[in-house]
Amino acid sequence: MQRRRLLLAAAATLAAPRFAAAQGAWPNRPVRVINPYAPGGTSDLIIRPLTERLERAFGRPFVIDNRPGAGGSLATGEAARAVPDGHTLLISNTGPLAVAPSLFPNLAYDPSRAFTWVSMFGGAPLVCAVKGDSPLRSIADYKARAAQRAEEVSFGSSGVGSAGHLAGVLWSMQADVKLLHVPFRGAADAQRAVLAGDTVSLWDTSGANAAAIRGGSLKGLAVSSAERVAALPEVPTLKEQGFPEAVATNWFVLAAPAGLDPAIAARLSAEIQAALAEPATRTRLEGIGVVSLGNLSPVQIGAFVAQEATRWGGVVRSAGVRPA
Repeated sequence: MQRRRLLLAAAATLAAPRFAAAQGAWPNRPVRVINPYAPGGTSDLIIRPLTERLERAFGRPFVIDNRPGAGGSLATGEAARAVPDGHTLLISNTGPLAVAPSLFPNLAYDPSRAFTWVSMFGGAPLVCAVKGDSPLRSIADYKARAAQRAEEVSFGSSGVGSAGHLAGVLWSMQADVKLLHVPFRGAADAQRAVLAGDTVSLWDTSGANAAAIRGGSLKGLAVSSAERVAALPEVPTLKEQGFPEAVATNWFVLAAPAGLDPAIAARLSAEIQAALAEPATRTRLEGIGVVSLGNLSPVQIGAFVAQEATRWGGVVRSAGVRPA
């Protein structure tokens, strides 16, 4: 018996370095970062520069995989099903994580159980914008047009269930008008439709449209934040134009499939939070309308997502929103 215990102890001692080495081996191949939206949107503008830092920190490529569709829920579901070994990550936001659960009855994932929360990047208001030469010059004009021509005032978004879609719905409820929603595969497609005159307006994250608004090709009618944003200081808020209940934010998080080793999650979070604390990063994010929501712990992120799901679930039910 004594000899057996000694042999077991020796085996454990020999195995420990190999186990430690295996635990410390991450990443041992390229890391895939799934983005549920098309290139050019705010998610892309947030994550693309940060992957360069992660590559330097961890010595492996961090490859962005843009997989748009169904308001981000398809790719978010794909990430939820991935092996939780740290080689598949997800940048996602309000739509797939807080809106989709109440919008899609057969959603393939439960955000409260499917993910390990890694980091909160921040939040950005939505913007209502029209073509730069549109006769609509204010949200009052926009409301008047919608009131005169029910459901003829179309608005594009990044897809059914996206934050832009629900922001447009929320405002239309407050304004007591009906808009015609036109879903696209990403912010860039929605913007192109407005510029081409195919849709009257868009409701989407301010960051993806800030450059076009500053350049004059788009006219920002309102932002959904409580205060004006540094990226678009000339665009008034919905609140100051008489719609205080339409305040909304599209927030962005980094997640991994549930079951990720806490040590890997902690390493990723530490590197990202260090980057977010740097003045250059903060200036870049503020330039696309993204502001800090705090350095939230995984538990705090989970609670925040759940709170947002409750709020947007109420909007979905009240407005009778249905999948396309």
